This record gives sequence, C-alpha cells and structure tokens, in this order.
Amino acid sequence: MRILGLDPGLKHTGWGLIEQSAGRLVPIGHGRVDTDAKASLAARLATLHAGLSEVMDRYRPDEAAVEETFVNTNPTATLRLGMARGVVLLVPALYGIPVAEYGANHIKKSVVGAGHADKAQVQAMIAHILPTARAGSADAADALAVAVCHAHHRETEQRLTAIGGAARR
Repeated sequence: MRILGLDPGLKHTGWGLIEQSAGRLVPIGHGRVDTDAKASLAARLATLHAGLSEVMDRYRPDEAAVEETFVNTNPTATLRLGMARGVVLLVPALYGIPVAEYGANHIKKSVVGAGHADKAQVQAMIAHILPTARAGSADAADALAVAVCHAHHRETEQRLTAIGGAARR
C-alpha cells in the first residue's frame, strides 16, 4: 500500500510517500512543490496542480492523506490557503484514490505522542521512524508525518475490522 501524505501551503506544499507492507513503513520519496510568490494566484494554483500531478504520475499512490489547516487571523491568507488546500485535495481525487484528512494535533499525537509537539519534534520522530528518508525540508517532514499518521490509522482500522469480523462468527 503506497500512501501519499500532503502538507498544503500556497508557497510550499510538502509531499511524502511511504509504502506500508507487513507492518513496516518504508519511505519511497518526498519533496515539495513551490510556487512563485510574484505570480498570480491562478498561476500559483496551476503550479500546485501540475507539481502534484507529476508526483501522482511518477509514484502512483494507492491512498492520500492531507493535513487539515487551521483558521488564521488574516482572512485573506486563510482564503488563499483554503484555495491551495482545495487543489491538494483535488489532485488525488482526480486520480481516483481515497483522500483522508487529519488535524495537525492528531498527526502530531500519532507520530510524536503529543498533540502540541513542535516542528523540530515532528522532524526528529520522522527521522527515527523513517531513518532513510532524510527529509530536508520541514514541509516534506510534515507530509511524511501525515502519511505515517494515515498508515497507523489504517492499521488500527484493519485490526478493529478483523476483531469485529471474528466476533460475528
């Protein structure tokens, strides 16, 4: 199972791909899609779409997970981030794969064990969980954390389903 984690942003959208197999998590790739702050909003959204489509074409994930964004005090910035997030949700959906969403605190708790962990703690745990990933940017590390969170969540759901199925027999 290949899982694509996405950390949306208008300036930088992080992505991280892991493979979950037999209870192991293996990093496949990571990076970020950057947009030009001087370009129009429409051009920046198109850049996000093209960059994420390239990731989808290259790696062919089975599922995607996206970090939910919080509301900012600046309504214009919040709206622009929402538009970027819309593109981030749209691209995997256009490829026909399921897209899950997780709040930042849920992701941090799943990866670090504390919902209010800082970025350095998240990066340190990602380096521990996926030592060969070497995520250079915080955006890529955050995206890998989203993917790891989804993998753990999927695994728990599968176990609960198996237990429920066995109980019905």
